[in-house]
Amino acid sequence: MNDDITAHSTPSRDREPVAFTRYVAIGDSFSEGMADVDPGRINAYVGWADRLAVHLARMTGENKPAFGYANLAVRGRLLADIAGRQVDDALALAPDLVSIVGGGNDILRPKADVDALAARLEDSVAKLRASGAGVLLATPTDPRDAPLIRASRGRSATYTAHIWSIARRHDAYVIDLWGMRALRDWRMWAPDRIHLTSEGHRRVALNAFTALGFTPPETSWADPLPAGAPISRADAARANAQWAREYVAPWVQRRLRGQSSGDAISAKRPTITPMQG
Repeated sequence: MNDDITAHSTPSRDREPVAFTRYVAIGDSFSEGMADVDPGRINAYVGWADRLAVHLARMTGENKPAFGYANLAVRGRLLADIAGRQVDDALALAPDLVSIVGGGNDILRPKADVDALAARLEDSVAKLRASGAGVLLATPTDPRDAPLIRASRGRSATYTAHIWSIARRHDAYVIDLWGMRALRDWRMWAPDRIHLTSEGHRRVALNAFTALGFTPPETSWADPLPAGAPISRADAARANAQWAREYVAPWVQRRLRGQSSGDAISAKRPTITPMQG
């Protein structure tokens, strides 16, 4: 682990990026990788963090320690679990880089206290930084075009502002998802409109790689897709109704029962294991 905390500050053009060797991802379904299906495993996902790990593994170079990666993220988790148990489990793995992305499930709740969420996140970032690990955060995406979810836009914007401030105070990195225009295209999103497609995760991984100060293998990750065919109001209404039946209703039912989609799920990569670039 690198004991020089300042080595992991928010990257600038005149700072050499750090060749991390022990990366741990913590969070919810976003970092677990839903819905970026892993073709080699049943009911498993790849995701942006896995893809970022591959990019980082390529940066270790010769005559350097082997690169290892763990992913403790579990779908449905609230920030209390991510900032609590997951942070402790991540620290036990002695990482030199931790990505912590959480709070999205909390923000969907109308009575969420965003300032309290940000304070909890900042406590976790401080704890991770005190260990010597670099910390990678991510803003929420802008939900302004999302049916129903757009009601959380004010809370998401406030949380985004907090994240940038937390990153500045603790020299953390930030993936700017709010400003990622490519993600405003519904073709980047799975049918549930909450999780990204494989292409969406691929682009977020390149965004994250760039945020860490590296030059990505391609720079078009930020470019929007070519314009698609227009959708009539009637077709949009039918699609919205189907989405509400198939995804919103089950989510509400789980909320009423006090259940989470991740209640029976465990971390997909609980220990740091070698990864080749």
